[in-house]
Amino acid sequence: MAENQYGFKYDEYGNTREILVYASGPTIQTISYVNKGTAFSESERKRLGLVATLPPAVRNLEHQVENSIIKVNSKTSPIEKFIYIRSLFDRNVALAHALIKSDIENLMGIIYTPTVGLAVQNYSSMFRQANGLHFYPGNIDQAEDILRRYMNRDIRVAVVTDNQGILGIGDQGAGGIAICLGKLMLYTQGAGIAPWHCLPISLDVGTNNEKLLADNEYLGWRHHRLTGEEYSDFIGRFACAFRNVFPNALCQWEDFSKQNAFAIRDTYLHDLISFNDDIQGTGAVTLAAILTAMRIKLAKLKDQVFLVHGAGAGGVGVAEQIGVALVEEGLSEEEAKDRIFTVDSRGIVTTDRTTEEYKMKFAKDKEKFPWLQEEKNRDLLQAVKQAGVTVLIGTSGQGGCFTKEVVEAVAENSDRPVIMPLSNPTDMAEALPEDIYRWTDGKALVATGSPFDPVECNGVTHRIGQCNNVFVFPGVGLGVLGSGAREVLPEFFTAAAHAVSSCVTKNEMEEGLLVPAVGSLNDVSRKVALAVAMSAVKHGVSRPCVFSTFQHEGDDARMNELLRKMRWDPEYLPLVAM
Repeated sequence: MAENQYGFKYDEYGNTREILVYASGPTIQTISYVNKGTAFSESERKRLGLVATLPPAVRNLEHQVENSIIKVNSKTSPIEKFIYIRSLFDRNVALAHALIKSDIENLMGIIYTPTVGLAVQNYSSMFRQANGLHFYPGNIDQAEDILRRYMNRDIRVAVVTDNQGILGIGDQGAGGIAICLGKLMLYTQGAGIAPWHCLPISLDVGTNNEKLLADNEYLGWRHHRLTGEEYSDFIGRFACAFRNVFPNALCQWEDFSKQNAFAIRDTYLHDLISFNDDIQGTGAVTLAAILTAMRIKLAKLKDQVFLVHGAGAGGVGVAEQIGVALVEEGLSEEEAKDRIFTVDSRGIVTTDRTTEEYKMKFAKDKEKFPWLQEEKNRDLLQAVKQAGVTVLIGTSGQGGCFTKEVVEAVAENSDRPVIMPLSNPTDMAEALPEDIYRWTDGKALVATGSPFDPVECNGVTHRIGQCNNVFVFPGVGLGVLGSGAREVLPEFFTAAAHAVSSCVTKNEMEEGLLVPAVGSLNDVSRKVALAVAMSAVKHGVSRPCVFSTFQHEGDDARMNELLRKMRWDPEYLPLVAM
């Protein structure tokens, strides 16, 4: 196996200093973490048995990136660009990441949303090379042994999915692992967590997608999904194995159905160092945009009234994070909940309804809010008017549901209404930014879930910030690892939100941005990591860094230095022939 042909030599900060190479000859070029392609120096070619296996000329990494940019730009469609970058990653990890870093603003949309959705849907038909692990009922009993094969890579972050809740496209069976691959590439880009420390994992419990089940090309476990006790037992077996093999690694739960997302997150909150990005990452980046809006409005968070339209995992996650932030501003938990309303397909969520347990946290008592006793007041428009909503957030996936009347109603409650249509892709956005600005005479503060071009209103050009979880999860991962946090607390995400918001400059706020530009991902992730790490210290869940004997006692500067030295940048490392 390739894993037995190389190893890593770390410095005291856990960063890879050298790669130890036990193989020799052309085989080396098949090991993606080792391969340098035409960048192998003459001395490396001699030491590693590569003489005559490559053309004589040596290209450095910068030259290779320039050549790769030309190739990727020659592709005519996003999915072709995706295939090129993934193929490059499979044969030369450092070059692939150097390429992405060179144009992160454009290429992030190729390696992740929106192009990754096409890759998920076409996973079986375009399969080229296996990546990560696929657990299914036929091998889950061997999970611990299978995971131990990856111990030599010192796995630090795993992104784990059961493939059921892929945003916008639902149950995609085995193809969901492409989401994990994309997220982990962003962990590397944002937080500098080296690719060999990352592990994508699919928990293939079947699929209820009949189209996949009928497809002879489908590569997943060809059965309907496990449910109930069988499903819970499967997840439990995996969680136990992961904890036993990688007790200090971060486990990010990804794209579970809303029914399972909260249950799994809460069940393993203390057993694993884990979080759910769809719930907590979405909540944090949304809170970040709201905090920036408060800076622009010169207003306090606790003086706002919030309505989240869409009570799925993302929507309730947003509500949760706002609630945590309100408590930190001095409100009691009850007072915080009273300022947050959630709406699903049946209107305002109330305590007298029978609904999923996770929705009940923000359900409203009609005795406490008498206007809810009238059925007509529970729809979106009337709720905005009756509750006095000043911050309207859309996570419903219902394109166009923020109508002119709804937006104008929010504007009646605030001089600078905050309106955030976060559903994606674009055709699912609750409202278009240009309409929101027109309906509010340019006074709204807007952020979206999909990318939008700038909007001109009354002679002013407004840039549209995209609430992308990528501003949160890489920094959370690095902060958790650097602090040695024993668990992931809700307060980490509030700290992350404040850090993201602080990265929006005065000029950017004047242009309408509520979140940073994607090009600043590296800097944002560093600030998020520091904020999360210090939050872990503050709340007493940190321990001496698992990668060194470096001690920190709440010293921001020293922690920042540790985090800086833990980061891997996409560059070729020295190779030591063993």
